[in-house]
Parts: sequence; C-alpha cells; structure tokens
Amino acid sequence: MVANKLLKYLVEEIWPKVKLYFIEEHYGHVSLVTIISEIIASLWLMLPAYIPNPAAVLFKGKVPMDFGKMFLDGRRILGRGKTWRGFFGGAVTGFITGLIQNFIAGYLPSSYFPRFGEGLQLIGVLLCLSFGAMSGDVLGSFIKRRMGIESGGKAFLLDQLGFVLVAWLFLLLVYPSWFMAHFGKIIPVLTILVITPALHRVVNIIGYKMGKKEVPW
Repeated sequence: MVANKLLKYLVEEIWPKVKLYFIEEHYGHVSLVTIISEIIASLWLMLPAYIPNPAAVLFKGKVPMDFGKMFLDGRRILGRGKTWRGFFGGAVTGFITGLIQNFIAGYLPSSYFPRFGEGLQLIGVLLCLSFGAMSGDVLGSFIKRRMGIESGGKAFLLDQLGFVLVAWLFLLLVYPSWFMAHFGKIIPVLTILVITPALHRVVNIIGYKMGKKEVPW
C-alpha cells in the first residue's frame, strides 16, 4: 500500500513539476531526436552496471561473503545469497561487457552509442560501473538484513535502484567530469530512475522462470 501511494504521488504530483521546470524549460529548444539519443545513450552506458547482478546469479558460488557470520543485531551480515564467486563473476562479466561495447561503439553513431573512454579511463569507468553495481547490491543486502528482511525478501526501490546509485557514486567520486558529461542532465537521470525498476523486474522474472532465482523479484 505504501509503495502504491508513493508511486501514485510521484506520477501525479512530482512528474508534472519535473516536466514543467526541467524538461520543458531546458529541453524546449532541443529536438526530439536529441532527447531520444540521450535516452538511448544513458541506457547504453549503464549496461556494465545492469549486467553484473543477473550474471552473479549464474555464477552462484558456495562461500558466502559474510562467511556465515552474524552482525551485532544477531542477524546474518549479508545472508546466504551473496557469495564471493557471484560477486566477482558478476562484476567481471559487466566489465567485459563494457569492453565489448566500447569496441562496438566505434562503428556506431556516437550520439546514441558513446564510448566509455580510452586507456586507463576506460578501465576505471568500467570498474566503477561493474564493481559499483555489485557493491550496491551487497550494501542493499546488508541494509535489508538490518531491517529484518530475509534473503530473497523485497525492499521497494532499494532492490531496484540501490546498485545504480552506488555505481553512480563510484563514478562521481573517481571520474566526476565523466559522470557529469553523461549523467549530469535531467533526461539521462530520469531515464535510468524510471526504466531501471521495470527492467529489473523483467530480468528477475526471466531468471525465476529459468530456475536461476528462487523468487521473481
């Protein structure tokens, strides 16, 4: 009920104001093609952060990241669902995905499919996105355990956006100019914040149907 009320408030109250004061004022003179290109580019650049979590499920692993230890509240620090193999397997998969994207982008329109960079910047940005996403997922599990939510339990928005915000934080701290150039505008930010929860849900349902996840969320 709380989640439904929050979503209704965002759609009916917040969105019209955002559209008026940010999109219409700042993008009123920009073509629709430019807006579409920013939407596609933002999703393209987030792929190295999107891939790690579903990839981690495929790697599974037996050794939990918290080694079965309890926190001060008597609950598991992270839970059985977070393993070292899954963490590194997912993060490396996201990193490799970014390398492939960066190569492919050289043959695609740069306004829609920008490159992550070259040399050390390329490696650094991809590490921030992939390992940042996995770190966000781990942080989400830690917070859920403190809230009394067991492994596999739902936490609205924390599950869907926690990994995005931590990946962005890593980028903002290490590559602030890169982050602002690609995610410093309202359209890319709204695109990721709006589309990610729906995309997260679809991917989890697919994983559940494939027998790779215990729950469809």
